[in-house]
Amino acid sequence: MARTASLLLLLAAGASLAPAASAQNERFPSCLAALRADAPARGVSAAAFDRLTPGLSPDMSVLEFLDYQPEFRTPIWDYLAGLVDEERVSDGIALREKWASTLAAAAERYQVDAATVVAVWGVESNYGRNFGKRPLLTSLATLACFGRRQAYFRGEFYSTLKILAAGDIAPERLVGSWAGAFGHTQFMPSTFLRLAVDGDGDGRRDLIDSIPDALASTANFLHRAGWRLGEPWGYEVVLPPGLDTSNAGRRNKRTLAEWKSLGVRRADGQALPPNDAAAGLLLPAGRQGPAFLVLRNFDVIYGYNAAESYALAIAHLADRLQGGKPFVAAWPTDDPGLSRRERRELQTLLAARGHEIGEIDGMLGANSRRAIEAEQKLLGLPVNGRAGQKLLAALRLRNPGR
Repeated sequence: MARTASLLLLLAAGASLAPAASAQNERFPSCLAALRADAPARGVSAAAFDRLTPGLSPDMSVLEFLDYQPEFRTPIWDYLAGLVDEERVSDGIALREKWASTLAAAAERYQVDAATVVAVWGVESNYGRNFGKRPLLTSLATLACFGRRQAYFRGEFYSTLKILAAGDIAPERLVGSWAGAFGHTQFMPSTFLRLAVDGDGDGRRDLIDSIPDALASTANFLHRAGWRLGEPWGYEVVLPPGLDTSNAGRRNKRTLAEWKSLGVRRADGQALPPNDAAAGLLLPAGRQGPAFLVLRNFDVIYGYNAAESYALAIAHLADRLQGGKPFVAAWPTDDPGLSRRERRELQTLLAARGHEIGEIDGMLGANSRRAIEAEQKLLGLPVNGRAGQKLLAALRLRNPGR
């Protein structure tokens, strides 16, 4: 009886969703027609529009991601644990050596720090391993017609058409994230048109199949954003007791000399330079966590993707690629985050306990989160789907043979 009732509820839900899906599908052709009508004014001919958009249909799943960005929702200690782990550091060091001449040429031409270029590459696509698989035209046409920020995504849709019309990238190769970022260093289409360069001299700008193009384009981005060669992004610091941090923030800057006079010192024991460089106090986890004085180059990194946790990940990875150490201060949590190796181990342990995980890849998607919640409930842990050291340790004890 319960099964029958559940089935009836599912059928009713499906019936209620069908008209909504049908209405969306009916709206899409009219929206596409409006986009076509505006195309010439946006620099795309009607002929090019027709040639590049036959059979285009919406992918409504991209709308689920509009209001979810891990940079803003994930605890900073989880976010950094997965992005700046020993794997990514060692891979980055190896790739920096492999592409040394390409990076040196880009660094000299654009007057940027090669390690930061490699760090962007590592954070954005795990050095070209994770491009995203969604066709850009499909995603951007959907976002141009549905959901919020339609005006913004219309611009990116037209930019994508321009890229394809110019022949820089083949249509079947132009895939990326749900929002339209693509390639080794995940440029948005409009950014590509403004800042992508031909790094390998073949007459094309290709951020997908040309690593030299991607690295040179990223260096150009940083240069155009105001990178200052030879200057640090900032410093991890120790705050004196009683320092008023109510006005902390990246934009609220004082000179390094002023910060030094207030008793702020570098966490590695070295002295702050007593100069007039402007720095803001960044407290990503509050007063109890690591503290940073961030300078102009941090703001440049922030411009790549407007999130402080993201900028801190790239800045820290760049330091680690040059032999820097992990942060001195611990994050204010008793359950630190997991590296990607530890996430793969967690997935393996969950699969061994009968959970349907799918590929063991360190990417904690919906299947992994459901399995985590089930195990958290059994273990008496907070049921929140979060993967931390406590859960991993508990599952290791339950699977001692692994």
